Amino acid sequence: MSTVFNHLLSHRSIRKFTEQDVSDEILNQILEAATMASSSGNMQTYSIILTRDLEMKKKMYEPHFKQSMLMDAPVFLTFCADFHRMRQWLKFSDAPDNFDNFMSFMIASIDAILASQNAVIAAESFGLGVCYMGTTLASAHEIGEILGCPENVVPVVGFALGYPDEKPKVRKRLPMSAVVHKEVYQDYSKAELLEIYKEKNEEGMKRYNMPEMENLAQIYTKVKYTKESHIKYSKDVLNYLESQKFM
Repeated sequence: MSTVFNHLLSHRSIRKFTEQDVSDEILNQILEAATMASSSGNMQTYSIILTRDLEMKKKMYEPHFKQSMLMDAPVFLTFCADFHRMRQWLKFSDAPDNFDNFMSFMIASIDAILASQNAVIAAESFGLGVCYMGTTLASAHEIGEILGCPENVVPVVGFALGYPDEKPKVRKRLPMSAVVHKEVYQDYSKAELLEIYKEKNEEGMKRYNMPEMENLAQIYTKVKYTKESHIKYSKDVLNYLESQKFM
């Protein structure tokens, strides 16, 4: 148990990978661990799409915002919210179809994310590294088309997987006092918030090296995650959910 705990506390995103491939044996064990994750009603409303082929990666490169990890890692895993399989089974079993709605998408998304985290923990136990890519959901409509996702299947999270060619420091996390609430939600004063984000702010300012920005909050909202981009991604995802019969 201490080994598992140490892996959890030492997690970091890996963006540089060696050329060493991931064996089928290890990959199958990682995927098996993913399938053992908790899921709503044990329905397992997710699918995992494994990408090794270079030509497929090239197609996914632009929707993933041209991030080099996609091309450099030997494996890319895409975890999809998937009620297609379940709904087909219901149809063939003469059972009501209750899963053509947003709640079903949320259930399937949670299932997919839980499975992905199981896969990460398993991968790191084999000495592999991963880098989650938020572009999976932002470009779900494009990636879904590339991956041939039928109705009721939506890519929600994905990561590059391979052997690390770097050993970055573990990045600062918010203190437990910031995220753990006892009994009921405890709101924060201004002083408490500034103290909570102090170390993360200092680390982030060094990491991004943007002297024109006064703090990490401005980097997040003026550079990385602008309002305009989030509105666009929101519309893209909602439109895709509707086209995929989740609305």
